[in-house]
Amino acid sequence: MCKNRQVCNEQAKAKVRTVYLAGVKTSDSFPCYMAETCHAPAEYPSMHKSILAYSQVPQLAKTDIAYAGGDDRLIPFFTYAPKLESFSAVLAEKATRQYPRKDLVSSLQRQYAALPVKQKVQQQIDALADDNTYTIVTAHQPVLLTGPLYFVYKALTAIQLAQSVEALSQGKQKVVPVFVLGSEDHDLDEVNKANIYGKTLVWQPGESGPVGCMDVASLAPVLEELKAILGDREEAQALFREIQQCYTGKPDFAAATQALLHEWLGDLGLVVLNMNDSVLKRHFIPIIKAELLEQPAHKLVNETIAQLSALGFKAQAAPREINLFYMLPGLRERIVLENGVYQVLNTEIRFSQAEILHEVEQYPERFSPNVVLRPLYQELILPNLAYVGGGGELAYWLERKSLFAHFNLSLPVLVRRHSLLWLDRDAAKKLQKTGFSAAEFFADTDSLVRQFIARNAEVEVSLDQEMATMQQLYNQLAAKAKAIDPTLEKSLLAESVKAVAGLEQWQSRLVRAEKQKHDTALQQLRSLKEKLYPGNGLQERYDNVLPYLLKYGKGFFQTILDQIAPFDPGFVILEESPEPLT
Repeated sequence: MCKNRQVCNEQAKAKVRTVYLAGVKTSDSFPCYMAETCHAPAEYPSMHKSILAYSQVPQLAKTDIAYAGGDDRLIPFFTYAPKLESFSAVLAEKATRQYPRKDLVSSLQRQYAALPVKQKVQQQIDALADDNTYTIVTAHQPVLLTGPLYFVYKALTAIQLAQSVEALSQGKQKVVPVFVLGSEDHDLDEVNKANIYGKTLVWQPGESGPVGCMDVASLAPVLEELKAILGDREEAQALFREIQQCYTGKPDFAAATQALLHEWLGDLGLVVLNMNDSVLKRHFIPIIKAELLEQPAHKLVNETIAQLSALGFKAQAAPREINLFYMLPGLRERIVLENGVYQVLNTEIRFSQAEILHEVEQYPERFSPNVVLRPLYQELILPNLAYVGGGGELAYWLERKSLFAHFNLSLPVLVRRHSLLWLDRDAAKKLQKTGFSAAEFFADTDSLVRQFIARNAEVEVSLDQEMATMQQLYNQLAAKAKAIDPTLEKSLLAESVKAVAGLEQWQSRLVRAEKQKHDTALQQLRSLKEKLYPGNGLQERYDNVLPYLLKYGKGFFQTILDQIAPFDPGFVILEESPEPLT
């Protein structure tokens, strides 16, 4: 990989790429993908990788930990085990099915017509017409500037897994990573923010309805604010121009997000698909009609949720009686059936049964699946081997197996996306000074402070042993008192409570005194904790990717691809080496 922009461009022209992986330098005979649009840093980082078991990450949910950890109780709720060995079976099963490949390719070609041509993406799209090409899919709503880091981590996991499965097939099948944009979602508050350098950008489009359909002109104030945040450095200006080009002149926010992902990850082979497409929706008509007439999802998914709940797993996405929305420009509202009439909530729109079935035939694009039915639509269209999602997403896929079977569809392999903690050189150095490992830093701030004091106090500040000794002494006294006069026992036990409370107060004073002695170090510890775990949460759920792109260039993406492996068994921690490679 390049070490600066000049070298990067020279290597791109010479079609040579040099990769630093964990301090080892190797060479590959294909062009540096950063090419002329590089925002390269002064040096490419050498990373140390470690893995923390998901069960040791307190911020994760129970079902997430159980699935990632291979809990046997969840086996009945998925089809293929999450491991590479499963792909031979899923490939064999998918080969027996037919997919609307012609319409899929046609839709992708239309969506990419106005985007810069990237040879690898075009090859991937063309390949999808072949019955021997399959997909690895991830999905998310279009988010302002791609939102938190996990948005791009999902894409990178899908890219890496697609490469691995294709290699596993020894060239017999082609596997394409596809990012499906959930452009029909209408919850603006979930997608209109980005946290950059401690500042929160908020997009206020002043519209309603599907977020993906909203006008990009309303992004102008956000772009102006972003330009000021990024600053005037050459690299910052180049990065801003990239974003500005993707976010202006596009028909809607979904197209802008597609353009941004294409710009950043297209050369890695990622294909981005907006499924809010009238041609693709036509293939979904049978399931739309079944949901309107029979409501199978409500019964089947609730039965599965009851089974999971009996095992101690919380419901993720409970179904409604009808799991469809009705869409028009600026509108996406639920469909409900009352007294034989289909009503669109919060509107005057009403249909008889015959009328709504006619509407489905004429305008299938006006019917939008909710989270319960969306996986069915996705798997109906795409020749998909695996779905890459976060822990919460996979939890609701686990509730869908019987619904898939009802429509003669099969679940793909359910793959947990990679979770990562990234420590740059500065953070790695500061972490060393605290005496904690990156894995230990997952604990909450108060716990870290207590551990720091315990490790660094010149004199033991804990009085736990003294309190235990005192409690034992008072218990002995109480026993003697009871033998002499039972009425004295209660008084002695009350005295023991006061005595222990007094020692607890002294322990608190000793801890406060030690905290004052280590005030500077503790302030640095708290500051580092907040940087790596904003609000005691996970970095990947808060930080935006832009500061990382500005510091490392697009090589940030390749660094992650070089470090992750299929089905890494836990939370990946990447620490930049204290000294740069030379």
